Amino acid sequence: MSQCKAYRASILHSIANPYDVGAENSYEYFEDGLLVVESGAVVSVGDAEGLLPSLPADVEVIHYQDALITPGFIDTHIHYPQTGMVGSYGAQLLDWLEMYVFPCEGKFGDADIASAQTDMFLQELLRNGTTTALVFGTVHKESVDAFFEQASKLNLRMIAGKVLMDRNAPEYLLDTADTGYADSKELIERWHGKGRLSYAVTPRFAPTSSPEQLELAGKLFNEFPDLYMHTHISENKKEIEWVSELFPERSGYLDVYDHHGLIGERAVFAHGVHLHDDECKRLSDTGSAVAFCPTSNLFLGSGLLDLERLEKQGVRVGLGTDIGGGTSFSQLQSLNEAYKVLQLQGQKLDPFKALYLATLGGAKSLYLDEKIGNFEQGKEADFIVLDYNATPLISYRLSRASSLQEKLFALIMLGDDRAVKETFSAGKSLHQKKFSKS
Repeated sequence: MSQCKAYRASILHSIANPYDVGAENSYEYFEDGLLVVESGAVVSVGDAEGLLPSLPADVEVIHYQDALITPGFIDTHIHYPQTGMVGSYGAQLLDWLEMYVFPCEGKFGDADIASAQTDMFLQELLRNGTTTALVFGTVHKESVDAFFEQASKLNLRMIAGKVLMDRNAPEYLLDTADTGYADSKELIERWHGKGRLSYAVTPRFAPTSSPEQLELAGKLFNEFPDLYMHTHISENKKEIEWVSELFPERSGYLDVYDHHGLIGERAVFAHGVHLHDDECKRLSDTGSAVAFCPTSNLFLGSGLLDLERLEKQGVRVGLGTDIGGGTSFSQLQSLNEAYKVLQLQGQKLDPFKALYLATLGGAKSLYLDEKIGNFEQGKEADFIVLDYNATPLISYRLSRASSLQEKLFALIMLGDDRAVKETFSAGKSLHQKKFSKS
């Protein structure tokens, strides 16, 4: 039997940013499509009628009725240890950290707790169609080892790092500048570049790291090839005021990171709700990225991200759930809320732009667009099957859609984990929905 398999359904993938080329030129769509996969990589994609005759006779063709195949979703900002405190009531960012986040993360020095949470977290990602994520651990090495061990077993493309935090947090969650550097370096040498795994240098945010720690984090970021840097910026106005008090010698929040070498390609800054124009330009000039986290920004009352301004400045933007400030693992739900965030600012989120943010845009933000994000030949075969009959309402609404644009928009607005029929990573099925209306 050939290692080659083919998957037949409607197929949709992004090929460019709609901001640059227009929505109508940003995607490829095959009403009756075929995705051919071999050895975990894309061989070809196109109309089934044209591709089927060229397949070897022993190739298995898996046909999905009333379904749409898209690339797997990419989450550019999420905290796996916060899975157990999603939906915690009544606080904005700084109080929320003290009340909920720090006590929750304090448990992750226990390898068994970290392992159990990782298993639940990864299964939840896959259940929601997310195949790649940029992930916060905790300050404990055990949290990162547990995460990478299980991600490696599933052959997932994942990026994660140990939190660096040597001040302004409970004693039980603090490292030091030197131990944070040494522990991170040990984890990098153990995990970075192993299979489909990458490491991110991860200062929580400027207020919880001393200048000495940020300096060593910058050294680390530039010490190894292809590392990531993952942190928060300009999420909350009180947070920004605190940063200016702690770093009065710096010209702004981004300048704190910039001064310490924590900026550039593969640097991802979560939120960026209250960035200034000069900060946007600096992010653009350095190839840094912002993770747009709409469900979190609304839940914590942080503010509304101005996507149009970031794109005009040329900033790379990906989509993040920010679990547990965010309230859903589903990137469909993230896009649902992103649409509303932009509506409140007089902006529109075209459904093809939404698809781009959740797939190819995320890949570009992470400098992974040569490997994932769409179905170009040779890319890793991370993809999902979305069920047009996931719920009675979705089935009813889509039956009345008169165009692909309308159908995709309704699926985004009404969809969640129930819409994900099957999730594939590197060509292997890792999640199948147990129940379906169809």
